[in-house]
Amino acid sequence: MAATNSPAAAAGEVVNPLALAVLIALNWINGCATAEPTNHRVNDSTSQKVEGKYAPVNGLRIYYEIHGPINSPNPPLVLLHGGGSTIQTSFGKVLPALAKNRMVIAFEQQGHGHTADVDRPFSFEQSADDTAALLKYLKIEKADFYGYSNGGSIALQMGIRHPQLVRKLVVMSAMFKRDGLYPELLESIRNGTAENMPPELREAYLAAAPDPRQLPTFVAKSVRRMMEFKDVPAADIAAIRAPTLIILGDGDVVRPEHAVEMFRLLPHSRLAILPGTDHMMIINRADLLLTIIPEFLDAPMPQEK
Repeated sequence: MAATNSPAAAAGEVVNPLALAVLIALNWINGCATAEPTNHRVNDSTSQKVEGKYAPVNGLRIYYEIHGPINSPNPPLVLLHGGGSTIQTSFGKVLPALAKNRMVIAFEQQGHGHTADVDRPFSFEQSADDTAALLKYLKIEKADFYGYSNGGSIALQMGIRHPQLVRKLVVMSAMFKRDGLYPELLESIRNGTAENMPPELREAYLAAAPDPRQLPTFVAKSVRRMMEFKDVPAADIAAIRAPTLIILGDGDVVRPEHAVEMFRLLPHSRLAILPGTDHMMIINRADLLLTIIPEFLDAPMPQEK
């Protein structure tokens, strides 16, 4: 495990600090596939079209997709994308393989992708409640959850707020305390605006959003969620009984020490730190992710003491 002095160090590049901070903090992934303007995607695992649908839950019309065999004996897997992202930008590299032998439920959170915004702030707790409501709508009684970045924080909230729905958790590039992030990031997040959003990411939002005029509001809400984030008590993390796989890049925005702290708190946990990997690169490390995630999900459940 190699700790770095800054999130950009692993990449070995000179970048604009503000642009990097905005990119990282809001999880708008540079260089990923942009969202598609239609409600259909190709599921490479079955070579069939996957039709997106909408679920009326908690005042939202949540856009969701079902991938893979719906009658699989394996538990369903729910994907929780990162902040400012979509299903494809967070999981496009791994979704086809994950859906080969299990049903995968992928959806877009409030104000993200194809899901229209409503008049309420973004919060990890509310997103977890929306996730639980979607599963109730889909009549899913228990599932595994794989969350990236802000989606990882939502996955932790699922374990805290809705433990009856959770079998296993995969938490990637996520924090539960503010000091889990490198300190310069939170200060730079304050300056995030629609104007300094990278062009390719702005285009991805505009291609998918039901009302593209909401972009400034979307950015402001994303910034506010991070600036108003309150630490999750260590006792709440320790109370999560679901087996949890923590994944981090050695050059990620979350400090390796923080990932180790989370690993120590969780009663049934594994920790994987990917070498030579930063926050924007980790979603593309399918070579490693598709080795460790399916093995973790397929492993027997631990025996409670």
